[in-house]
Amino acid sequence: MQMGEVVKDLAAGTVGGAAQLVVGHPFDTIKVKLQSQPTPLPGQPPKFSGAFDAVKQTLAAEGAGGLYKGMGAPLATVAAFNAVLFTVRGQMETLLRSQPGAPLTVSQQVICGAGAGVAVSFLACPTELIKCRLQAQSALGDAGSVSGAVKYGGPLDVAKQVLRSEGGARGLFKGLVPTMAREIPGNAAMFGVYEALKQFFAGGQDTSGLGRGSLIVAGGLGGAAFWASVYPTDVVKSVLQVDDFKNPKYSGSVDAFKKILASEGVKGLYKGFGPAMARSIPANAACFLAYEVTRSSLG
Repeated sequence: MQMGEVVKDLAAGTVGGAAQLVVGHPFDTIKVKLQSQPTPLPGQPPKFSGAFDAVKQTLAAEGAGGLYKGMGAPLATVAAFNAVLFTVRGQMETLLRSQPGAPLTVSQQVICGAGAGVAVSFLACPTELIKCRLQAQSALGDAGSVSGAVKYGGPLDVAKQVLRSEGGARGLFKGLVPTMAREIPGNAAMFGVYEALKQFFAGGQDTSGLGRGSLIVAGGLGGAAFWASVYPTDVVKSVLQVDDFKNPKYSGSVDAFKKILASEGVKGLYKGFGPAMARSIPANAACFLAYEVTRSSLG
């Protein structure tokens, strides 16, 4: 791959990531609050009755800024995340092409997405640990739990506290297994669906002439495919990352999965699914559109 192609993917991925974050972060905050709210005592209602209630309570208690809590960490890294995602995917495309410029099949795009998912897991894991701790602390604060007593001043404060008291750098990579179990199949599904829809709209493998409307639909539904295929894994990742270090509730991914299933049933594995899907479609539509427009404007 020529250096110019890498630079184009880096630049376009960065712009796509910024667009995705601005559109999607408020939905993500609500998703994490719903995922990490404590299981109510018998006979007690949960803290949030659903997504709309979580929005109302967040706005009442924290104002509009509450919906953008924890955005500092992903804003600093979402550019890097998407730059890596789209650049690794571009490199994989080059490896799989029979000749330069040849379009790829949908199954080849699935392989490219999976490869990109491996690479971004190592960036996603510490970023999301920081983000989830900040987003969940207001949901956990009223629970009277040990972790509710820990207040973080911001992204750097979370990183400092984790490095100091949770086993150094290893602490920041807590939840790496479920992160990979989410990113690899999720990105395979997302890029596969995105490419399949583009080829369907274009009536063939050459998708270079597609309009923005088609890109928006393909990007939005590609993002929906990501979450639809891996959502329970994301719930497991979130509860592990906000788990108390000194008195952990879960010993690992499998234990968390079993305990959620035992205490809340299948429904527990889909907590926050509504806002995740509601976010995913516009956020990924914005990301893919911004990526394609930026990349084509770079020639």
